[in-house]
Amino acid sequence: MKFYLSSYRNGNRTDRLKKLILKDKKLGFVPNALDYKAPKQRQERIYESVKDLTALGINVEILDLRKYFGKKAELKKKIDCLGGIWVRGGNTFVLRQAMKLSGLDDILKNIDRKDFLYGGYSAGVCVLAPDLKPLQIVDDPTVKPYKGLKKTIWKGLGLLDYIILPHYKSNHPESADIDKAVEYCKKNKVQFKALKDGEVVISE
Repeated sequence: MKFYLSSYRNGNRTDRLKKLILKDKKLGFVPNALDYKAPKQRQERIYESVKDLTALGINVEILDLRKYFGKKAELKKKIDCLGGIWVRGGNTFVLRQAMKLSGLDDILKNIDRKDFLYGGYSAGVCVLAPDLKPLQIVDDPTVKPYKGLKKTIWKGLGLLDYIILPHYKSNHPESADIDKAVEYCKKNKVQFKALKDGEVVISE
């Protein structure tokens, strides 16, 4: 699996992003980190993010995980047809819940495709960490928008062996809290990588 992990929105390496996506495949857009938002605000932010991607010539398909809750096999078939997914920001703990309820967490851990892209930003890249505890400083872990799961999931996907802390030293409302998360990681000896908005981690 390939990774394009941005601090905020598409990041400053969109030339590389376009090359990482298979030309004949769609990119599944996962909006579920926003599921705690009011419907109108949620839709406006989704539209904004999809517009960012389509402006690059990327063929995007909305992949709302709520439609696949309890339907892991169906989601797996959909994922197999895509060239990758793009997971936008929002609340990391809400996103983690949606990944659990849909089975996307297990699907991603078992993908054996070198051409599959996992891309995204903010919460969409934070969730890849082994442990989400440092993020409770930034995102509210008590938000529970789904009926099927009422416990906070502290364990990340573990697809990275460190946690990405986005919006570091940036003009972003969460930057001050990210500074606190950095200190938490240092104090608790948690491996981390702090990204300023615009910066991207790429792995092929």
